[in-house]
Amino acid sequence: MKISKIIHWSAAPIFIGIIAGCAASNQQPSPDTDKVVASTAPTYYVAGGSGYRWANVSIGGGSFVTGVYPHPLEKDLVYIRTDIGGFYRWNPKDRTWIPLNDRFPQSQQTYYGGEALAVDPNNPNIVYIAAGKYSAWQPKGSIFKSSDRGTTWTKLNIDLGMDSNDEHRWAGMRLAVNPSNSNIIFFGSRHDGLWKSSDAGATWAKVTSFSANLTPKIGIVGIVFDKQQPGLVYANVFGDGIYKSADTGVTWSKIQVSPNQAQRMVVASNKVLYVTHLSGVSKYTNGTWSDITPNGKQAAFNALAVNPTNPNDAIVALGQSVRTKIYRTSDGGTTWTEKNASIKHTVPWWDDAMFSLWTAAIEFDPKIPGKVWLTDGFGIWQTDNINTDRVAWTNYEQGHEEVVSFSLAAPPKGAVLLSALGDVVGFHHNNGLNAYPSARLEGTPEWRDTFDIAYSQTNPLRLVRVGGARWSSTYTGATSTDGGLTWQKFSSFPAKTMPLRVAVSATNPNLFVAITSKAQPLRSTDGGASWKPVSGLPDGPGGPWYWSQPLAADRVDGNTFYYYSEGKLYSSTDGGASFSLANSSLPSSKWDLKILKTVAKNEVWFGNGVSGLFRSIDGGKTFAKLSSVEKAHLFAFGKPPTGSTTPALYMYGKVAGMGEGIFRSLDRGETWTSIGSPQNPIGNEPNAMEASWQQFGLVFIGTNGRGIFYGSPDNSKALAGL
Repeated sequence: MKISKIIHWSAAPIFIGIIAGCAASNQQPSPDTDKVVASTAPTYYVAGGSGYRWANVSIGGGSFVTGVYPHPLEKDLVYIRTDIGGFYRWNPKDRTWIPLNDRFPQSQQTYYGGEALAVDPNNPNIVYIAAGKYSAWQPKGSIFKSSDRGTTWTKLNIDLGMDSNDEHRWAGMRLAVNPSNSNIIFFGSRHDGLWKSSDAGATWAKVTSFSANLTPKIGIVGIVFDKQQPGLVYANVFGDGIYKSADTGVTWSKIQVSPNQAQRMVVASNKVLYVTHLSGVSKYTNGTWSDITPNGKQAAFNALAVNPTNPNDAIVALGQSVRTKIYRTSDGGTTWTEKNASIKHTVPWWDDAMFSLWTAAIEFDPKIPGKVWLTDGFGIWQTDNINTDRVAWTNYEQGHEEVVSFSLAAPPKGAVLLSALGDVVGFHHNNGLNAYPSARLEGTPEWRDTFDIAYSQTNPLRLVRVGGARWSSTYTGATSTDGGLTWQKFSSFPAKTMPLRVAVSATNPNLFVAITSKAQPLRSTDGGASWKPVSGLPDGPGGPWYWSQPLAADRVDGNTFYYYSEGKLYSSTDGGASFSLANSSLPSSKWDLKILKTVAKNEVWFGNGVSGLFRSIDGGKTFAKLSSVEKAHLFAFGKPPTGSTTPALYMYGKVAGMGEGIFRSLDRGETWTSIGSPQNPIGNEPNAMEASWQQFGLVFIGTNGRGIFYGSPDNSKALAGL
């Protein structure tokens, strides 16, 4: 995975936005600590075809980092795993994270799920990952080995169902390398028991002597070796208890009265086994269990770290919560001290409440005394001195891009990009593409997701977005008159109704149509003040995890809208009040995205994965399939090149004779050029694509866990504004 490194320097703004939807933190930021730390960091580009460069849009984390792994032998060699965004390695030189999964194509998108990671404790160059998002997907999850610190990977001969984005993904270490013999590796699976390799991963066999009772979908949460006693290994079976083997896994026995809902385990240098579980914190010494829960109060605990140079020095954190407390002991758990925090941000839109929200992992740095790493539901934190009364934590996110996109907009005026995202609402990318945005899109406090964002063609500074909060089933929308800098909430919206997509009239920004989850589409003619059902359309698809784009407004005629459902195209010529069937002969591929877009008056385009790409010039009455396109997963239109009036057409799909990839056409799909990168095919569930109407050649692709990527022609003029 050789990555060409072309650096574009940019400074992150030094003010902060307000988080939406997160409860107040229990941590107490110090009033005399800078709230935001200004940072500069490089942008990493990879080369694409036809002189293109590809890079992440700088956003800054935004999703669950489920583990952190400092190597015991080498300073600053640190890895992280994420639930839906793959694995990363720390680059200490510029304090950035290097993504390690980006070579996996769309056909292997499951490998962006971080089920587990293990370093070889005896060789800093060797690292293993267990990768698989969902066990129901094909291919199944697998284990990969790298001998160059994750630059390249070799798939090992083991295929098991993995669920990195499922229950207890924040807990345990399912993959472990024997510190006494690096050839021996164990993997504890969710569904298929315990597996062992005795030849450094070349072959694997199920451990038939291990006969625990596996909790469905969780299974074996963790494996740990005792470095002081060769052959001693522990296995944490969630819901059953902790097992141990004294002969390197040949035979196993259950430890009596062990915690049966353990989350993490660590064997200290004095052979003491520390365990966090759903009822507290325990330790196992010479065959005896002791309850060492902080404050003696039963509570769920998860994150756990023991100082490798002091077996009595440990840190624990409460279980998954928006108010995670952190405790430290210096006497093996006899007494504990709560560690308060002061927060330093390198990402301007991060709020103090995001610190330790759903804390997953805490680890002492084995080479730097006092340094500790922490990961949580939004990213990665680091302190250089855990020994102070008030610990200063700094978030380091550059390179770690893990947001989930629902839709994108790249209007001809205003922001170069607006993003509609899961969990972090979305952004007006006001600082360009290589610097963090200043703040999230404004919204009511309960907003967490923006499902769609759209603009009026003749007045592109007039925007509409829809979304809300899944956790409370509170949904609404908002309008903007200044290109998305400020927003005004709809004055009304039907209760318990989830709006999935919205289309705005080309000539009347107060007129828009919205499709809703499993309910009748709606229409507003007064900017969202009132709503009426649309006639002539079926109920909308189920949400919120919906990425098709079946709704579009004509780009010229303000009264015309289009909607696709199950092989049928419906059209409206009365401002969306009523729709009628325009075409019933379009294809419908069940598992592919359905993408409907307009580019000129009466010109409608439709893509449906393996069905290909279709064009209509008569308002959808008839469609012609593009013979050159074998698969159209995503497509978008953007600004024409100089001297042309034909919009540039971009596609993520497959072109006859050219294979799969990312392509651009300047003649409405008659001919294509490849612009994608084999180093980064953007394979992590690409789900949104838009192209700039301000700058020719600039195209965006949103993903389900690797953020947003942009591609641009490789010349200094094109890159100057990014």
